Amino acid sequence: MSFRPALYQLWIKLSGEPSEFPLNARIFHSVCLISIFALSYNVPFNYVIGLPSVALASLIVLLITAGLYYASRFRNKVAISILIVNIVGLMLFTVNYFLNSGLSGPTDLFFLLFLLLSIGISPAEQYKVWIPINIGILLTINAIELFNPEIVPYTYTNKLNRFVDHMSAYAVVAAITYFCIDYIRGSYEREKLSALEKSRAIEGKNEHILQQNKELEKLNAEKNKLMSIVAHDLRSPLGSIQNFLELLTQHDLDEAQKTAIESDLLNSTKNTLAMLSKLLDWSKSQLQGLSARMEYVSLNNLLTPTLHLEKDVAARKNIDISTDFDPSVIVYADSDMMQLILRNIIGNAIKFTPNGGKIHIQSTSDGDNCIIAIRDNGIGISQEKQQLIFSLNVESTFGTNNEKGVGLGLLLCMDFIKAQNGRIWFESEPGNGTSFYISIPRFDKSASEQTVSAGHPQPGTSESL
Repeated sequence: MSFRPALYQLWIKLSGEPSEFPLNARIFHSVCLISIFALSYNVPFNYVIGLPSVALASLIVLLITAGLYYASRFRNKVAISILIVNIVGLMLFTVNYFLNSGLSGPTDLFFLLFLLLSIGISPAEQYKVWIPINIGILLTINAIELFNPEIVPYTYTNKLNRFVDHMSAYAVVAAITYFCIDYIRGSYEREKLSALEKSRAIEGKNEHILQQNKELEKLNAEKNKLMSIVAHDLRSPLGSIQNFLELLTQHDLDEAQKTAIESDLLNSTKNTLAMLSKLLDWSKSQLQGLSARMEYVSLNNLLTPTLHLEKDVAARKNIDISTDFDPSVIVYADSDMMQLILRNIIGNAIKFTPNGGKIHIQSTSDGDNCIIAIRDNGIGISQEKQQLIFSLNVESTFGTNNEKGVGLGLLLCMDFIKAQNGRIWFESEPGNGTSFYISIPRFDKSASEQTVSAGHPQPGTSESL
């Protein structure tokens, strides 16, 4: 530690920490310390130049100052110490005036210095007390000397002594004045800087709070949107189910009519169940957060179960599903998430493809990623809906056979594919079908980097011998 910072830290320790003492108390402690140093010099100096009485008075002031400093700094008696200093200081300077040649001596300078000190160390509400008292005492003793000059002895033995006394007094007054003003100004600048830093910190916190409020408003809007979707999209199929059941129970229907109603009732129930499943999956992902359980899995294990289920649905609309993928290709994914993504996209392709249409599923490799393409020749997606298709703002639409959706499927797909470090996008032309693309990593990239750096091959690759 260099000399100046060490000296500054020592002075802070002696005058008091800002967190422990107010500014006026710290100025008081600092003035006491300077006065102790100055009086320690002034006592022997006055004695040497032939002013023993002044030296004795300075010694008494030195002892009093040291005692008051101790009481204020270490006994925390700040208010009473400052009060005593103001009273005793004025008394001692008054006595010093008569002991040190009155107007011919430097006591006027000390009264002015003490006025500055009183302003620096006293609480603001006491200024109206000590300033008039200081000025009043000085005017009074000057008037006494003016009308009774014989009661104020001239104590200097020669002009040199008077010159040295005045110059030393001036130097002390100038030094303490400079210190007080510099200390007050420095404290002001530090407090100003601290206030600015606190202000910036508060502004930063306010910005963070405003950002959180915006996010909360967005979440609240999404919640309201979700509730609106649920209320609107579930009311219709549940109303249809109720109507079907009323027809079955309240009217005599022939077998053909019953069969048709039961088929419609089954379809409506399936659609409602599908909507509820998507809703529950999405709600679970929002409440619990997405945590993908990544593992190496083959395309065959991902696509086969989904295709088995969806081909039965496609068969009801006479839709042909063709595939072109290498079942041995390995990807690094969450199997459950990927199957949900594939079910949603293939299910949408079936929903928006007319009877007799075609759907083609193909996989290709693109560097370290596997791309699964799902193409249909259905009705396509309008330009208006393409911008909103992966958000809650998209409106649910009816399929080519009046199939109904809740509008959450693709939003869920986007969240799930991001959780697996993959991508999803689409191309669509209204009236000419839609192609969805799913890009999923073939390797655990973080582990692969470590493996390669260690000189071991990645999964699914071979070493050159």
